Amino acid sequence: MTYCGRLLVTVLACVLSASAIAAPSSAERALVKRIQRAQDDAVSLLEQVVNINSGTMNFAGVRAVGAVFEPKFKALGFTTRWVDGAAFARAGHLIAERPGRGPHVLLIGHLDTVFEPTSPFQKFERVDANIAKGPGTADMKGGIVVALAALTALNEAKLLDALHITVVLHGDEEDAGVPLEAARKDLIDAAIAADIAIGLENAADDPKTAVTGRRSSSRWELKVTGETAHSSRIFGDEVGAGAAYELARILNGFYEQLRGDEFLTFSPGLIVAGAQVEFQAEPLQGSASGKDNIVVPDARASGDLRALSLAQREQTKERMRKIAAANLPKTTAQIEFHDSYPPMTPTDGNRKLLSWYDEVSRDLGFGAVTAVNPRRAGAADVSFAADHVDMAIDGLGLLGGNAHTPQEFADLRTFQIQAQRLAVLLYRIGKRGPTTATAQP
Repeated sequence: MTYCGRLLVTVLACVLSASAIAAPSSAERALVKRIQRAQDDAVSLLEQVVNINSGTMNFAGVRAVGAVFEPKFKALGFTTRWVDGAAFARAGHLIAERPGRGPHVLLIGHLDTVFEPTSPFQKFERVDANIAKGPGTADMKGGIVVALAALTALNEAKLLDALHITVVLHGDEEDAGVPLEAARKDLIDAAIAADIAIGLENAADDPKTAVTGRRSSSRWELKVTGETAHSSRIFGDEVGAGAAYELARILNGFYEQLRGDEFLTFSPGLIVAGAQVEFQAEPLQGSASGKDNIVVPDARASGDLRALSLAQREQTKERMRKIAAANLPKTTAQIEFHDSYPPMTPTDGNRKLLSWYDEVSRDLGFGAVTAVNPRRAGAADVSFAADHVDMAIDGLGLLGGNAHTPQEFADLRTFQIQAQRLAVLLYRIGKRGPTTATAQP
């Protein structure tokens, strides 16, 4: 069975079980009915924004998508602003805020996709009654549509005032701007002011799961030098081991000494060595030339490092530095690290929020929700917020599959599942009041 087929079976099981609604209150049942009526308008809005190319570097397209969503938030009483991205070489971000009397909830999404104007994958296509293909259908214009439907239902029911809502929609999630501190400053500031963060990504594309933990994303670069000479002189006192053997020793040291830590991965993505080496970090590329009968003087490697906590990441960096420093004769090695996404470490608060979401899902008849294995979650913008709030969760957007490929699709049946669950979750958070973060599930 294909990936799409497996997802459809899972979704169908959830949809069929939805007839068992019994526990929701009258207010929650009214929210459900409002969202059920919103399906056609939501799909039309999704088609409109998917048909606007918003590859990260298409600044005009990113702004155009923001311009479609902005009045939707204004109509719900949000104050909106566009953060210009010139300071970090990107289009910018759309931020919407609606003060209220209850807990402060931060909703996080993004306007951009990985598909630039040069991609042949450009348009929304309705495959059948349930499946829609297109760039950003699931990752993640669909998530913004889900959030708008949930917020609209709450507003129409006059229940939105029980919450203080901030929405941050980045224009550069797929390729973050530089410096990263500037690109994510507004999100971090919003998180510091908030109590709860909710990500609108599609995550594992499984309605039975949500994300309570994501691993960090860092890049490491290794530069190795050695003496060069005729190959017949290798291993001698004057020439030593050469840069190629030293690079191989270091990489093997990483493998032998670091692998096995739960949720820790480190993978070399590019390796070059030779008499003449050209190496470029952005975009990542390298080339080398040489001969079989020389001792290699120059070797480079660049790779990925992912960890589930800041402590695990920093401890791993130190161990990698020590391995790199134990040089073979007549060689030197330097390793540098470049952090991008921090980890979203699973916390008691995150697990509590998941338990509330699970309870909502069960009460609506959609079944249990469990945490995604962090190895399957990848990096996302919620990680920048997670350390600054009491609770965080992600994966509450529209679901589908094949993200970042020309086969990306959304299963439109998950709109009802995700929008209903989000609306009722927000309603119950508002009912819990300002002490939400310390409330018992």
